[in-house]
Amino acid sequence: QGVNGQIEMAAAFDRAGFECVDVHMSDVQAGHVTLGDFRGLVACGGFSYGDVLGAGEGWAKSILFQSRARDVFSAFFERRDTFALGVCNGCQALSSLRELIPGAEAWPRFVRNRSDQFEARLSLVEVLESPSILLRGMAGARLPIAVAHGEGRVEGLTSAARPALRFVDGGGQVAERYPANPNGSPGGLTGLTTADGRFTIMMPHPERVFRTVQHSWHPDSWGADAPWMQLFHNARTWVD
Repeated sequence: QGVNGQIEMAAAFDRAGFECVDVHMSDVQAGHVTLGDFRGLVACGGFSYGDVLGAGEGWAKSILFQSRARDVFSAFFERRDTFALGVCNGCQALSSLRELIPGAEAWPRFVRNRSDQFEARLSLVEVLESPSILLRGMAGARLPIAVAHGEGRVEGLTSAARPALRFVDGGGQVAERYPANPNGSPGGLTGLTTADGRFTIMMPHPERVFRTVQHSWHPDSWGADAPWMQLFHNARTWVD
């Protein structure tokens, strides 16, 4: 049924100097579009499949179980000049494609929030030291970010996973409890990457807070771009 975050995501990448193109799954499955000309792929957030249970996993299965789509996505991930970002439903979807993504074998599943309800608000996260090309130079930053998900709780985490983002409370401590941790993920984990940093997934929405005016409060020194704009600039820098 589609997602609803693609316009905001395109706006952020456009601001960083990318040419942004909507690619529909039906066009990939029918062979009308391949990913050979693209350097970046973003699985956006929103109400994929009506946001029913396992919506992102359903999205992934439309790739895994359709030979043409599986080949197209697998070829994209295998190239060394590509990067990918998965957000919210897209995070769940890319995590479910871990068998196609080099270095993603240890990514966990994302399941129902411990609160058993949809959670939508600003939360606070800390960027962790990681190989992620999108988060380069941002480690240690504690930033507000939009969350809007019903299935963001990490399940099946192993020591082989590479954490990139976690929820923290107002004092900067790891958020284990609700509401600072909106989904109940252990260690507040809400973002991961791969060993080479080309593929990053996260449950929160950086594309919804990349402009200063999207914040209810901000330091006067911020200017027009909010700190999350750095993620999109990092993508452009890596491509260049």
